[in-house]
Amino acid sequence: MQELVLGSTSPFRRQLLEKLGLPFSSAAPDVDETRGKDETPEQLVVRLAEAKARAVAAQHSDALIIGSDQTACVDGEVLGKPGSRNKAIEQLSAMSGKTVTFHTGLCLYNSKTGRTQLAREPFLVHFRHLDSGQITRYVDKEQPYNCAGSFKSEGLGITLFRKLEGDDPNTLIGLPLIRLVDMLEQEGVILP
Repeated sequence: MQELVLGSTSPFRRQLLEKLGLPFSSAAPDVDETRGKDETPEQLVVRLAEAKARAVAAQHSDALIIGSDQTACVDGEVLGKPGSRNKAIEQLSAMSGKTVTFHTGLCLYNSKTGRTQLAREPFLVHFRHLDSGQITRYVDKEQPYNCAGSFKSEGLGITLFRKLEGDDPNTLIGLPLIRLVDMLEQEGVILP
């Protein structure tokens, strides 16, 4: 099997990929994540997933490289990682009682053959109506400052939701494993 490389420094994506039981390494992609003028969130995540995989390919000439990117959208606005307590509280307040669409872009790039497989996986999160006390307690307990949308669904964040909709729960955390398994199979990697 070719070397498998995760083009991400995200500990969450790393943990998800470990579920597949395949040996892999991680590499930090050096990519400008600025959204292009008139670029939709759907286009953005696919473009960045591919850009991350290709950026890592410069150091790995014979590898299967995984790139992924995610955005959260509510009321037509793209939410990134909050980076701070106040921004996390602001984001969660804006999402209270609403449905948030997460778009996750996925790329599997074969640096030996140049074959590129791309996908975008949507995932809907229906938030409960949250009061300021619930939001503050959650943010102070879990400190989700490096998570798009200001929550960790694999932790206490699950208490913020009324309903989840999507094909693969891993998508919400940042790496759609079901789709990735299909892509790997196209490259001759059969699981389990």
